[in-house]
Amino acid sequence: MIKKETINGYEDLEIDLYQSIECDKKQQLWFESCLHDLNWETGFIKIFGKTHQIPRLQAWYADNGINYTYSGKKLYRHNWNNTLIEIKEKIESITSFKFNSVLANLYRDGNDSMGLHSDDEKELGKNPIIASLSLGESRDIYFKHKNNKSNLIIPQINGQLLVMYGKTQEYWKHEIKKTKKLKKPRINLTFRNIITN
Repeated sequence: MIKKETINGYEDLEIDLYQSIECDKKQQLWFESCLHDLNWETGFIKIFGKTHQIPRLQAWYADNGINYTYSGKKLYRHNWNNTLIEIKEKIESITSFKFNSVLANLYRDGNDSMGLHSDDEKELGKNPIIASLSLGESRDIYFKHKNNKSNLIIPQINGQLLVMYGKTQEYWKHEIKKTKKLKKPRINLTFRNIITN
């Protein structure tokens, strides 16, 4: 049985944690497949009118006709491969949520990061559900409330599934900070449902 933990005690933060959704051998196979088989690309985004290179690699996989844009960057859509379909179906069976896309992020080492943000683009709808699977090296994910000083750190370990839902994106931001301690790569698969109408 897969162990589920709900994060409590923080206003407007709705998160479920599944410490491991598969055996170690399967998780390693997923990691190796994603590392070598996904179409990783270097991305650029616009912030306050200036173009910046994203400090990680990205890949966007989705159903036909499902597109996604954030910070002025439209991601190139790829068709699902067998590994991503397997992972998606596993997550859907665990959570009972359905997803039509995944944004994959490759943190090559501790120098790669993700800035403070919310997944609140209009394509995600109100109160979006984001299922974030971590594979490879552990990295801390930092949460910060938008209106008060509340904050939280969750170490994301290999095989852990973190599901954000409810008002989380409306009231909280999250980030992956740079660190000098980590050298090994980490892959984060963030499954989401893009609204098309």
